[in-house]
Amino acid sequence: MHRTKLDDAAIASSLQSLNASASAPWTVKDGKLHKSFQFRDFSEAFGFMVRAALAAESMDHHPEWLNVYKTVRVDLTTHDAGGITELDFALAGRMETIAG
Repeated sequence: MHRTKLDDAAIASSLQSLNASASAPWTVKDGKLHKSFQFRDFSEAFGFMVRAALAAESMDHHPEWLNVYKTVRVDLTTHDAGGITELDFALAGRMETIAG
Protein backbone atom coordinates (compact mmCIF):
# COMPACT_ATOMS: atom_id res chain seq x y z
CA MET A 1 0.00 0.00 0.00
CA HIS A 2 1.38 3.39 -0.96
CA ARG A 3 2.05 6.00 1.69
CA THR A 4 2.27 8.86 -0.80
CA LYS A 5 -0.08 11.80 -0.26
CA LEU A 6 -2.90 11.77 -2.82
CA ASP A 7 -3.86 14.86 -4.79
CA ASP A 8 -7.41 16.26 -4.72
CA ALA A 9 -8.47 14.44 -7.90
CA ALA A 10 -7.26 11.07 -6.60
CA ILE A 11 -8.98 11.68 -3.26
CA ALA A 12 -12.26 12.57 -4.99
CA SER A 13 -12.09 9.45 -7.16
CA SER A 14 -11.24 7.16 -4.25
CA LEU A 15 -13.94 8.76 -2.10
CA GLN A 16 -16.54 8.11 -4.80
CA SER A 17 -15.50 4.44 -4.99
CA LEU A 18 -15.50 4.04 -1.20
CA ASN A 19 -18.90 5.66 -0.81
CA ALA A 20 -20.46 3.45 -3.50
CA SER A 21 -20.72 0.68 -0.92
CA ALA A 22 -20.64 2.64 2.35
CA SER A 23 -23.56 2.59 4.77
CA ALA A 24 -23.16 6.36 5.25
CA PRO A 25 -20.77 8.60 3.34
CA TRP A 26 -17.16 9.26 4.15
CA THR A 27 -16.09 12.89 3.74
CA VAL A 28 -12.90 14.90 3.89
CA LYS A 29 -12.85 17.06 7.01
CA ASP A 30 -9.85 19.10 8.13
CA GLY A 31 -7.65 17.27 5.63
CA LYS A 32 -8.60 13.83 6.93
CA LEU A 33 -10.90 11.06 5.75
CA HIS A 34 -13.84 11.28 8.16
CA LYS A 35 -16.92 9.26 9.12
CA SER A 36 -19.18 8.75 12.13
CA PHE A 37 -20.44 5.19 12.53
CA GLN A 38 -23.69 4.61 14.43
CA PHE A 39 -24.39 1.31 16.18
CA ARG A 40 -27.30 -0.09 18.19
CA ASP A 41 -25.54 0.28 21.52
CA PHE A 42 -22.18 0.67 23.25
CA SER A 43 -21.36 -3.03 23.09
CA GLU A 44 -21.76 -3.10 19.31
CA ALA A 45 -19.71 0.10 18.93
CA PHE A 46 -16.94 -1.25 21.13
CA GLY A 47 -16.94 -4.58 19.28
CA PHE A 48 -16.46 -2.68 16.02
CA MET A 49 -13.53 -0.80 17.54
CA VAL A 50 -11.85 -4.03 18.67
CA ARG A 51 -12.18 -5.64 15.24
CA ALA A 52 -11.08 -2.43 13.48
CA ALA A 53 -8.10 -2.11 15.85
CA LEU A 54 -6.92 -5.61 14.90
CA ALA A 55 -7.22 -4.74 11.19
CA ALA A 56 -5.40 -1.43 11.73
CA GLU A 57 -2.61 -3.14 13.63
CA SER A 58 -2.15 -5.72 10.85
CA MET A 59 -1.83 -2.82 8.38
CA ASP A 60 0.47 -0.86 10.73
CA HIS A 61 -1.88 2.08 10.26
CA HIS A 62 -3.82 3.47 13.18
CA PRO A 63 -6.94 5.65 13.18
CA GLU A 64 -7.73 8.75 15.15
CA TRP A 65 -11.07 7.90 16.70
CA LEU A 66 -13.48 8.68 19.48
CA ASN A 67 -16.26 6.58 20.98
CA VAL A 68 -19.26 8.06 22.78
CA TYR A 69 -21.90 5.48 23.66
CA LYS A 70 -23.06 4.05 20.30
CA THR A 71 -21.14 6.41 18.01
CA VAL A 72 -17.59 5.92 16.76
CA ARG A 73 -16.07 8.94 15.00
CA VAL A 74 -13.12 8.07 12.75
CA ASP A 75 -10.51 10.32 11.14
CA LEU A 76 -7.88 8.79 8.88
CA THR A 77 -4.70 10.42 7.64
CA THR A 78 -1.16 9.23 7.07
CA HIS A 79 0.88 11.51 9.28
CA ASP A 80 4.29 10.70 7.76
CA ALA A 81 2.90 11.55 4.28
CA GLY A 82 1.24 14.75 5.46
CA GLY A 83 -2.25 13.84 4.26
CA ILE A 84 -4.58 11.21 2.88
CA THR A 85 -3.02 8.19 1.14
CA GLU A 86 -4.16 4.90 -0.40
CA LEU A 87 -3.54 3.34 3.00
CA ASP A 88 -6.28 5.51 4.53
CA PHE A 89 -8.76 4.38 1.90
CA ALA A 90 -7.74 0.75 2.42
CA LEU A 91 -8.36 1.03 6.17
CA ALA A 92 -11.66 2.83 5.55
CA GLY A 93 -12.73 -0.05 3.30
CA ARG A 94 -11.81 -2.59 5.98
CA MET A 95 -13.84 -0.60 8.50
CA GLU A 96 -16.85 -0.64 6.17
CA THR A 97 -16.58 -4.42 5.90
CA ILE A 98 -16.29 -4.78 9.67
CA ALA A 99 -19.24 -2.48 10.32
CA GLY A 100 -21.26 -4.58 7.89
